[in-house]
Amino acid sequence: MNHKARPAWELYLKMETSGESFSLLQLIANDCYKMGQFYYAAKAFDVLERLDPNPEYWEGKRGACVGIFQQIIAGHEPRETLRDVLQILRNTGNPQVEYIIRTMKKWAKENRIPVS
Repeated sequence: MNHKARPAWELYLKMETSGESFSLLQLIANDCYKMGQFYYAAKAFDVLERLDPNPEYWEGKRGACVGIFQQIIAGHEPRETLRDVLQILRNTGNPQVEYIIRTMKKWAKENRIPVS
């Protein structure tokens, strides 16, 4: 994806819902994940999971959200991004999500980052 995740995401947002837009969404999710651009991967996997409850989309979303969290801790992503990550995770019915959210909120509280 050549570090062009944002323009690809914006292109997807402008598209009509179709097989082509679904394919672009899969491409964004998988390529961004591979390139470590977890924010856009998480956003894409979130939409994919809502369109199709395939467990692979939850696994991709979970991995991307944890990847963003690691980048936030390392100082490579803005701390404010954590609020978006928590919202993306809340869109999931998977029971694992509560543990992940609790862990992220605990870290945020310890580091005085407002997330509510």
